[in-house]
Order: sequence, then structure tokens, then C-alpha cells
Amino acid sequence: MSEVLVASQAPGADLTVLPGASGARQFWRRLRAQRAALVAAAVVAVLVLVALAAPLLTAIEGQDPTTYHPELIDSARGGVPVGAFGGISGEHWLGVEPQTGRDLFARLVYGARVSLGVALAATVVQIVIGVVVGVAAGLGTRWVDQALSRFTDIIVALPLMVMSLAMLAIVPSGFPRPVLVALVIGLIAWGTIAKIVRAQTLALKGLDHVSAARLSGWGTWHIARRELLPGLAAPVITYAALLIPQNITVEAALSFLGVGVKPPTPSWGQMLTAADVWYQAAPQYLLLPAGALFVTVLALTVLGDGVRTALDPRAASRLRVGTGRRREAKADATAGTDGPSGGPDMPSGGAERGGAS
Repeated sequence: MSEVLVASQAPGADLTVLPGASGARQFWRRLRAQRAALVAAAVVAVLVLVALAAPLLTAIEGQDPTTYHPELIDSARGGVPVGAFGGISGEHWLGVEPQTGRDLFARLVYGARVSLGVALAATVVQIVIGVVVGVAAGLGTRWVDQALSRFTDIIVALPLMVMSLAMLAIVPSGFPRPVLVALVIGLIAWGTIAKIVRAQTLALKGLDHVSAARLSGWGTWHIARRELLPGLAAPVITYAALLIPQNITVEAALSFLGVGVKPPTPSWGQMLTAADVWYQAAPQYLLLPAGALFVTVLALTVLGDGVRTALDPRAASRLRVGTGRRREAKADATAGTDGPSGGPDMPSGGAERGGAS
């Protein structure tokens, strides 16, 4: 059941996509060749470090995300922060929150913890359920496949936001809200990855090394673990990289609608909810969480696209072929413009066309 032997016998096979050290080196080489993906990876790394180091950063600043500072609020002006640029000072690096005076920097970095943590946890739940259901449908009997496929279709058809609003509204408030949001998103939005995994499983189980494993007497789940899961790694990793920014957006939307993370726990979506009436008096209160969300989703999306290209050698080869065709077309256009002006290629080109006619 050697995958290397089977792949090497296939016409036009690319051994660089096989699992192992050589495949990992090829993946990193392709990823490093994409400058946008490297920049996005650096941005994501910085965001993760900021989220993990939130207690340290706020301790250096000397603030926390929940303490009120009423002395920094101008109650005569409706709760606008005292001072220029929303109360920015040496003690409050990004200013303070209107009406409450809570430190914006502390709430922003702790909000990164919540947004990234919820998105990552929801992605893990989606991947686990989707892979299990997809592999079971692909390897099961016709009745099992039909039952799981129809159930997956129902899950895919469910409106994510509506179902999330309904489930979050009926759960007791004592349940940890970030954990609840991650579970709700993960339990509702696993249908697409299940359909991807099922289709890939059906394609993989017809290969020679899987058939040889069946003839050797291996069990279904043993075959899935040893022969199918390595082949499913690339599409699953690719889709997971694209799921994280989507889940960040969903968490922010749920918090913005008031059914996600509840105060005093900071969240970027929750900050946007409270900032919708302060965009003129204190614009930084709206721009900071909105900018953080935009940069995070953009960086994760670009990184996910880079991972997809690095894991799919056919995408890279299509880029090379397309570049070669453009160069050939440019060369043909140059030769065509030189011909009428008496270029050296004109007589031979005309003779060839005449001979052909």
C-alpha cells in the first residue's frame, strides 16, 4: 500500500504533493514564492501574538478591559471622552470608551483573543464533524451514503445566522458565551466540508492502493486512517484556512446583533454595536475594531488562498502555462508588427504562407 509507488506509476504524477518531508519542503517552497501570502502570514502571526500576550500588554499599559474611568468622560457633552483624539494619553494608548471610560487598547487586544479563539474553536468543530460524516458517507453502504448525504444537504440549506440567533437566544445566560458561540457556529456550518470530504473520499477509494488494502483484509476505519486521511489532508487544510476568517465575521455579526459575546467580555463585534452612535463624536471607537476586523479577515483570506495554491500543484502549473502563453502571444504580436515594415522575418513568413496555400 505504498502511496509513493502508486503515485510514481501514474502518468504525469507529481511526487511533490505526497506526504512526508519532501512534500513539506515543496509546500514551504511554493508558499515562500508568494509574497502576499508571506505578508499575510506575518500579519496573522502578529495578531496571534497580540491576542496571546494581551494580559502582558495591558499590564505594561497599566490598564484592564473592564475598569470604568468616569473622570475621563465629559458628562455635559453626553459622555464624550475628555481630551483630544478620544482621550489618548500615556496612560491610555488608544483613548477610552465613550460613556464608560474603559481603556480602548485593553478592550481591543482582549477582543482579539475572543474573536480569534471563537473562530478557531468553531473551525475545529466544523472540521471534525465534517471529516467524520464525509468519510462515513464515502465509505459506507449505499443506504448510509444516501442518509448522511440528505442530512448534510439539510444542514447546508439551514440559514446560519437565523439558526444561530435562535439557538443563542434560548440558551441560559450562565453558559460561557464564547464557548457557546463557537459550538453553535461549528454545529451548524459543517455541511460544506462534509460534502467536500465525501467527494474526495469517493475519488480516493477507487485508487489501487486502497483496493489493495481492501484485498489485504483491512477494516473500513483502518483503511480510512491509513490510506484516505493523508489524501484528505490538503483539501481539509485548505478549506480550514478559508473557514477561519468566515467564522470571525460570523462571530462579529452575532455580537453586533446582541446575541453573541456579552459584556463585560470584550469582542470586536460587540464594540461595533456600542460604537454605532459615536462615529461622529468619537470616530476612533468605531474605526479601531472595524479596522482590526478588516485587517484580520483580509490577512487570513490571503493566507488561505496562498495555502490553497501551495497545496495544489496544478494551480501553480496553470500559472506557469498562462505566463508562457502570454509571452508567446506577445512575441507573435511583435513579429506581426515588424513584418509590414520590412522586417527580416517577412520574406520567409510570406513564403511559408504561400507554400501552405
